[in-house]
Amino acid sequence: MVKVMLAEGVHWVGAIDWDLRFCGSYSTPRGTTYNAYLVVGDKIVLVDTVKTGFEREMLERIREIVDPVEIDYVICNHSEFDHSGAMPKLMEIAKHAKVISSKAGKVGLQKHYGTDWNSTVVKTGDELSIGSKSLMFIEAPMLHWPDNLFVYLKEDRILMPNDAFGQHIATRQRFEDQVGAAAMDEAAKYFAVIVSPYSSLVQRKIAEIEGMGIRVDMIAPAHGVIWRDPAKIVEAYKRWSSGESDLKATVVFDTMWGSTGRMAREIARGIESEDVEVRVFNIRNSDLSEIMKEILDSKVIVVGSPTLNRDVYPSIGGFLAFLRGIRPQRKKAAVFGSYGWGGGAGQIVREELKKAGFDVFEDSLSVQYVPTDEELKKCFEFGKSVATRVKG
Repeated sequence: MVKVMLAEGVHWVGAIDWDLRFCGSYSTPRGTTYNAYLVVGDKIVLVDTVKTGFEREMLERIREIVDPVEIDYVICNHSEFDHSGAMPKLMEIAKHAKVISSKAGKVGLQKHYGTDWNSTVVKTGDELSIGSKSLMFIEAPMLHWPDNLFVYLKEDRILMPNDAFGQHIATRQRFEDQVGAAAMDEAAKYFAVIVSPYSSLVQRKIAEIEGMGIRVDMIAPAHGVIWRDPAKIVEAYKRWSSGESDLKATVVFDTMWGSTGRMAREIARGIESEDVEVRVFNIRNSDLSEIMKEILDSKVIVVGSPTLNRDVYPSIGGFLAFLRGIRPQRKKAAVFGSYGWGGGAGQIVREELKKAGFDVFEDSLSVQYVPTDEELKKCFEFGKSVATRVKG
C-alpha cells in the first residue's frame, strides 16, 4: 500500500469506502473515507479507527508502519460506529493499549460494545506525552455528539477534530489541494446537514481555539480529505455558522397535477429577472442534502405545496420536518401553492417555517386548480417581489 505521511511519525491509516451512498441523514454519491491516524513517538498512538467491515484495510495500513500489537494508546474522538467500529477487533490485538476518550465518549463506548476496556477520560487542556510528540485534548461536545473530542499534535501543529471540517468523498488523494473544488463542495453539504444545527457552538469553539493561541498548520478530519491550508475551511465554517449568505434564492416544491410546478417555474423566472441567483428543486426527484447545501448560502427559500386533504403535501411535510431539525441561520422564507376545493397547505407551511426559525414574508400566493395566464403573471411578479426584498 502507498504510505501517507502527514508529518514525520504521523500517518494516515484509514479506509476508503467507494460504495457508500447514504450515511446518517443524507446521500453520499461520492462515497467517503474513514480516517484513522497513527502517531509514532516513544509510544504509539492511534487516533480513531474505522467503520465495522473495514478493519482489515486499517490493520494492513498500520502493519506497513508498526505491528498493531505495539499500539500503546487508542484515542476515540467520537463513539459513533463509523469511527469506533473497528475498536473491538483492534483491542483483541493491541491487548495492552489504553483507550482515551471524553467522559461522554467512555459512556458511549460502553453502551456500544459492552466493555470499558482499559480506559481513561480526558478533558480540555490535558496532554499525553509520547517522547518526541505531545498530544493535547480539546473537548467539543455537540460537534456533533456529546462525546466529541479534538486532538492537537503540538510539535506538528496538526488538529484532528473528528467530524468537524469533514466531507464525504472517496478518493485515493488524501489532501484537499489534490482534489480541487469537490472537497469544498462536499464540505458545504456536510456542514449544512451535519454541523449547522450547532452553529453557535461552532463559533464558540473556533473562538476558544483561537484564544488558546495555538497554531494550526493542518486539519485532519475523520471523513474525507485533509486540509493543508486550514484557513480555507476555518473561514468557510465561520461564514456558514454565522448565517452569512449570497444573493441567492432556493425554490423547493412538489406538485400533484402540475399546477404548483408551473407556479414554481414562473416564480423562479421572476426572481432571476431581478438578477438574483436561483436554484429550483422538485422535492420528489431531488436529494435533501443537495437542497440543504444550496439553502446554506441562500438569503431566502420559497416553498410551494399543493393542498391534500386540507393539509400540506406529504413530501413537503417531510422536508419541513428536516428543516426544523437543522434550523438554518438568518434566513427568510416565502410560501406559495395550489389547491382544489379547499386550501390549508399554505398556512401550515408558514407555521412550520416559523418553527424552523425562518423570517416568513406575510404575503403568500395561492392558486385554485390550474393557474391562468394572468395568475402565472402574478407568480412572476411574486418572484420579483421576493427578490427585491432580499436585495434590500
